Amino acid sequence: MKAIQKPSAEAGFKLIEAEKPVIGPDDVLIKVSTASICGTDLHITQWDQWSASRIKPPLIYGHEFCGIISEIGKNVENYHVGDYVSAEMHLPCRTCYQCMTGHFHICENCKIFGIDLNGCFAEFVKIPQWQLVRIPKTISPEYGACLDSLGNAVHAVSKGEVSGKTVLITGCGPVGLFAIKVAKALGATRVFASDISPYRMEMAHKAQADQVFDASKVTVSDEVKKLTKGRGVDVVLEMSGSSIAIKDAFKALRLAGTLVMFGICGSPVELNLNEDIIFKETRIIGCNGREIFKTWYLMLELLESGQLDIDFIITHQFPLEAFGKAIELIATGNSGKVILTP
Repeated sequence: MKAIQKPSAEAGFKLIEAEKPVIGPDDVLIKVSTASICGTDLHITQWDQWSASRIKPPLIYGHEFCGIISEIGKNVENYHVGDYVSAEMHLPCRTCYQCMTGHFHICENCKIFGIDLNGCFAEFVKIPQWQLVRIPKTISPEYGACLDSLGNAVHAVSKGEVSGKTVLITGCGPVGLFAIKVAKALGATRVFASDISPYRMEMAHKAQADQVFDASKVTVSDEVKKLTKGRGVDVVLEMSGSSIAIKDAFKALRLAGTLVMFGICGSPVELNLNEDIIFKETRIIGCNGREIFKTWYLMLELLESGQLDIDFIITHQFPLEAFGKAIELIATGNSGKVILTP
């Protein structure tokens, strides 16, 4: 089968002919219909400090996909050949304290397909049956390829309990853009967004944010307070990982507001704990991945009911063989979700 591999510990990738995976008794083999490229895949391709510390080549990477089951193991009972599925690509150990208390998504020994185990940038991928999610046929393969990152947004917005509240989203990468739509679908009264990229700000307008701020030209907290009678927003969803955005996010938040932190920071961030957290009684919530499988059920319900439309974010499609062109495009920042077809 065709596959995209990180062959060695250096920048680059290789399109290879790999052996089709051999499944075990609890596995299924999935013919990949579509996959999408995540920022993590860009990091792996460019071989940054994080990649060098985590990835052990050779590795077939990619972790966002959907497809059709082509083979099932002898112990698989609830899935059948021909089923349309995606998968939760965080593989919990199911034995640690976190798993045993229901927190599978923050398993102490978690392995991730496409990072620690071979992933989905290939014609076929092998997945254990308990990781599968059956997808309604009304959800297109293009949408199906985006469920992993969309799930991140659904998880983050859910933690913010945004119904009836004003929301600021700092950072309009794909997850931040998804979060605009999800916040609206979950009942936020107004959703503001900020970024410094003209392309991403235009995408935020397409996502129907009520106001989009250019953080390179204005102080976002000042602009937000003008629109909220000086109080600030009820909820901030921090999706950028920028220290500047994080510090200003606390100022944009009203007293006793909620700040959900999802963006990954490149270095430690210095905060004014007294003014920004203690005296304000700020509620800070860390957010990682998706709840297994609570987030998936909510996400699929939002999509299937028509409350969530993500057409705007799918901007480019490439065959698997054009992975290099796709990565070059993503590196410019001038794309939404980029879909691959094996």
